[in-house]
Amino acid sequence: MTDNFEVLHCYRTFYPESQGGLEHSILEISANVPSSRVLTLSNIPGRYSLLDGSILVEATRRWFSLASCCIGGDFLRALKRDAAEIIHFHFPWPFGDLSYLMAGSGRPLVVTYHSDIVRQRFLGCMYRPLMHLFLARADRIVATSQNYLESSNVLQKFRHKVEVIPLGISECNYPIISKKTLAAVESRFGKDFMLFVGVLRYYKGLDFLIRAAVGQPYRLVIAGKGPDLLRLKKLSRDLGASNVIFAGYISDSEKMALLNLCRSVVFPSHLRSEAFGVTLIEGLMCSKPLISCEIGTGTSYVNKNGETGLVVKPADIAELRKAMSYLWENANVAIEMGKAGRLRFEEFFTSKIMAKSYLDLYQRVLSERAAT
Repeated sequence: MTDNFEVLHCYRTFYPESQGGLEHSILEISANVPSSRVLTLSNIPGRYSLLDGSILVEATRRWFSLASCCIGGDFLRALKRDAAEIIHFHFPWPFGDLSYLMAGSGRPLVVTYHSDIVRQRFLGCMYRPLMHLFLARADRIVATSQNYLESSNVLQKFRHKVEVIPLGISECNYPIISKKTLAAVESRFGKDFMLFVGVLRYYKGLDFLIRAAVGQPYRLVIAGKGPDLLRLKKLSRDLGASNVIFAGYISDSEKMALLNLCRSVVFPSHLRSEAFGVTLIEGLMCSKPLISCEIGTGTSYVNKNGETGLVVKPADIAELRKAMSYLWENANVAIEMGKAGRLRFEEFFTSKIMAKSYLDLYQRVLSERAAT
């Protein structure tokens, strides 16, 4: 099968309006698989490019959002007129399911299954028939880890067409830290702190992390913004957690400086909505030990307990505190775990490895379609 085909990635949000881990994974796949484009929704519609023009993006108007499900009729029209040979949807997004069934014209469909639907149980029951129809139409479904495949009831129903492709990142797409930026970030936050980076959402387990950090000798830096920011700040004030610092929105350069200066990357997500955790891969890339929770997803595939960091029970304040204290009190162990993490990053989690797997998958899907 020829490499001359176009891939259209479809998801409800994308850069620069939203910069979560799922959006980052789409960015990495698009940047490393030739002729990839992105179709999304935005409050500011238009066409633009990213990464020096290597990724073309069309953002259609977002009409409204219901339970985090973005909806916009222009998306259907854009999907119908698009000529890409492969349509690649990123799940979950119920309106995306409907869009493909209405406007996908039966074209080859790859679905990356990033997460089960965890929180919206009532709406999930109503949505289930549509979800099953959509996944049944997919030529392939991609799970981001074997852990998630084994623990997802939905994926088990479609196991015959599920493949596992872990996420990966491109180190070259991250900025080199200038001495000026490093000095500015260190003057603001210090060094050897515990670091969380990500969108502040309900499933990130930050309530437990803040409670675990109260009264400890190290700083906890929480970098990012999101719907839980004000609530978490109030919790921190109410607990008297003076060592917890909210960095707010940070640039990529500032993020790299924080990763360089921290003692450990802490990722306390406690629900299955967290399927993988790009921040964990970034921690490996920067030779930092990780702390994460065992939730039956890819987080425990990225972070090997006792090797690249520590894996603790979810929503367990005492265990989170114990893990952070251990890495705080044992700097040499933290350094060795960070070195092991860097080796694991190079072996499993680069964007080149991920892109090669997706390119092979696309070619096989097109070959199978051509044969039938």
